[in-house]
Amino acid sequence: MIYLKKYVYLFNEADATMRNLLGGKGANLAEMTKIGLPVPFGFTVSTEACTKYYEDGKKIDDAIVKEIFTAVTELEKEANKTFGDVNNPLLVSVRSGARASMPGMMDTILNLGLNDEVVKGLAKLTANPRFAYDSYRRFIMMFADVVMEIGKENFDKIFDERKKQRKVSDDADLTAEDMIYIADAFLARYQELKGEPFPQDPKEQLIEAVSAVFRSWDNPRANTYRRLHHIPYSWGTAVNVQTMVFGNMGDDCGTGVAFSRNPATGENELFGEYLFNAQGEDVVAGIRTPKPISELKKEAPELYQEFHEISDKLEHHYKEMQDLEFTIERNKLYILQTRSGKRTAHAAIKIAIDMVNEGLIDEKEAVLRVDPASLDQMLHPAFDEEALKKAKVVGEGLAASPGAAYGKVVFTAEKAQELHAKEPNSPIILVRVETSPEDIEGMVIASGILTARGGMTSHAAVVARGMGTCCVAGADHMSINEEEGYFEIRGNRFKEGEFISLNGSTGKVYGEKIETVEAEVSGDFATLMAWADKYRVLEVRTNADTPKDAQVARDFGAQGIGLVRTEHMFFEATRIKAVREMILAKTQEDREKALAKILPMQKEDFIGIYEVMDGLPVTIRYLDPPLHEFLPHEDKDIEALAKDMGVTFQELKQTVDELHETNPMLGHRGVRLSVTYPEIAEMQTRAVIEAAIEVSKKGIKVVPEIMIPLVGEVKELKYIKDFVVKVADEIIKEANVDLKYLVGTMIEIPRATLLADEIAKEAEFFSFGTNDLTQMAFGFSRDDAAKFLSYYYDKKIYEADPFAHIDQAGVGKLMEFGVKLGKQTRPDISLGICGEHGGDPQSVEFCHDIGLDYVSCSPFRVPIARLAAAQANIKKPRK
Repeated sequence: MIYLKKYVYLFNEADATMRNLLGGKGANLAEMTKIGLPVPFGFTVSTEACTKYYEDGKKIDDAIVKEIFTAVTELEKEANKTFGDVNNPLLVSVRSGARASMPGMMDTILNLGLNDEVVKGLAKLTANPRFAYDSYRRFIMMFADVVMEIGKENFDKIFDERKKQRKVSDDADLTAEDMIYIADAFLARYQELKGEPFPQDPKEQLIEAVSAVFRSWDNPRANTYRRLHHIPYSWGTAVNVQTMVFGNMGDDCGTGVAFSRNPATGENELFGEYLFNAQGEDVVAGIRTPKPISELKKEAPELYQEFHEISDKLEHHYKEMQDLEFTIERNKLYILQTRSGKRTAHAAIKIAIDMVNEGLIDEKEAVLRVDPASLDQMLHPAFDEEALKKAKVVGEGLAASPGAAYGKVVFTAEKAQELHAKEPNSPIILVRVETSPEDIEGMVIASGILTARGGMTSHAAVVARGMGTCCVAGADHMSINEEEGYFEIRGNRFKEGEFISLNGSTGKVYGEKIETVEAEVSGDFATLMAWADKYRVLEVRTNADTPKDAQVARDFGAQGIGLVRTEHMFFEATRIKAVREMILAKTQEDREKALAKILPMQKEDFIGIYEVMDGLPVTIRYLDPPLHEFLPHEDKDIEALAKDMGVTFQELKQTVDELHETNPMLGHRGVRLSVTYPEIAEMQTRAVIEAAIEVSKKGIKVVPEIMIPLVGEVKELKYIKDFVVKVADEIIKEANVDLKYLVGTMIEIPRATLLADEIAKEAEFFSFGTNDLTQMAFGFSRDDAAKFLSYYYDKKIYEADPFAHIDQAGVGKLMEFGVKLGKQTRPDISLGICGEHGGDPQSVEFCHDIGLDYVSCSPFRVPIARLAAAQANIKKPRK
């Protein structure tokens, strides 16, 4: 007997455990069906069908088509209606549903099955021609947009013109005649733009729609969203085909979106919006400004009570805050989907802690519930209170996503990208009538988002909250004139490029740039961090070059410093002259004179850092960058410096030319500088050890960790280590103190990972410098890679930026070699990471898995790393 692979599952054939196969939406619809909730019947075309669609050259296999129509027959039986029948038609919705929630990123089609004849039958059957033709015009526009890629704006124009002619502002005021006129105009516009009539065969419509959802898995905005949220391309999307229920049949019908708890604050209260006589897209896309769900309690108390009970039931069933979509058809409530609700970091923490207190989940589950990357939202600046008092409020909208932001006004995602390319450090506020999935590239760049339409569950609000971007939605008395490059709000006009400020926590809009202050965290945040620290084994250190940075990191819970970049101290105006004297010195004696000027400055830096860290580990990296970085390159700057240094232009120009390297990142830097000029390492050792002795006399125990960068050969390390040990031991002996110190290396050259057993004979610790290790492993510069990596993403060669997340397949394997070989030689070797990856949750988990002792990251990412380390150990406990 031949068993054919199954690709299509009815809702009553599946449950929540089948998420990978049916996507989040499909699995949840099946689960709700199983527990007896009022879910319109339907079926799911699996993620495996999507994978097969791409394997077969973007074609749906005939066997899958057959399965789809077998499932349609089951829907017909359940509904007692027939697909494509004129007298009693079955209509369906077609929605995507990936394994991970991707709000607004994928495409939806409603009212599928309508055509020129079926719409007449539906009008007759319901005795409601306005409803029938309203449904048809919506279907024509969605099908044209999603399936045929004919932009919605082609149809919006016709719709808006009809409203103008009829002198109405609300869609609900249009009559049946208006809807018939609009549907006919849409059909004519479709034929004009497509060159063929609108498809009349419902079966053709359905297969085209399923194909379009599969295609949309690979559209630019879906790819951008996946890259931002680390969702693998290989997962594919499922397609959900569901019997239509209608919120647009009249005043006893409606549609809404609600959360079982407030997604902005975490309060345990129903939060959401609804509209009567509307379809789902009206609420989600922000086409009409909806009413808060609390109003439903007054308008339809029984429906509100039923919905409240279902919301509670689902939250207790999933033990998680839920985001629900619902439709009311002739006073009967239907649940169209439920999923884990997107929320702000503040809300996520409050909900997790409240659920522990309510006995729904335990501490470990609470730690797993909060996305570490989302903590960034809590650590961002707020407006300066004094500046805020003087600022003028020019408008107000809904506080859709918390935080404070100022920036230059732009009206399109394209303009945002252009401005960002020209002025990468200039903050941007994206101002739109309403955002749509096409705006994602601009939303990612923007510091804040302001929309004229839309509610708290509009596209702008949901996506902004997910990204931690400040957003004010549905601003009142606001209009945008994109062509002339300005917008007006309450009579105030602002041109493109002018500064405005947004407060996403209050909904206020300010007509000027308002300075911000650093965020403070306490309360629930502290509770969650205490739980995280309880369950993690990986230590979290920070990368800090000043006492101020070190203090910020300590306040955020850093357990030491994993990287002090000594060269950053050299660039200060008071020091750069002595550094340049050292570079220009022709003899060792002159070099030592210049270094003697730098020594007390370096020593003061280290004293300040040791005092702040108060006995916690401090790892100091010796001079790393090539020397040419400290010198000017333009002739006019060389001339000015030559005058200041008392040398001739020609002499300085010759030095600059001599130091020039074709590929400086692979040139005379790191340990190579110290091999050439051991006196540099000698000076830095003096500063490190003398500062440690001075601080230890104040009762602070210090064990400095001296890190030699860019080692690729054990003899290099031994050569410099011998100098370091000689100088350090002499100073300690002379001071008659007992001071311990460690000498280790940064593992950032691939050869060093392969020879880690040899290098560990000399190194007492390894710290993986994954920025350089990634550059050298891939063979491209991180400064230039952005110019071509986008082509690699588009062609699915790489799915993620290897400088953002550790490339576990390649760079990760090198790190594993380094860990294994290092421990073979020195079982007690300390192992850490100090590249930018140290604050990336995905990379932190990998560091836990391969057995590192600590990660080190920038101060503001310390809480992120602490939470990610706890989650890693809960998922995969260390033995």
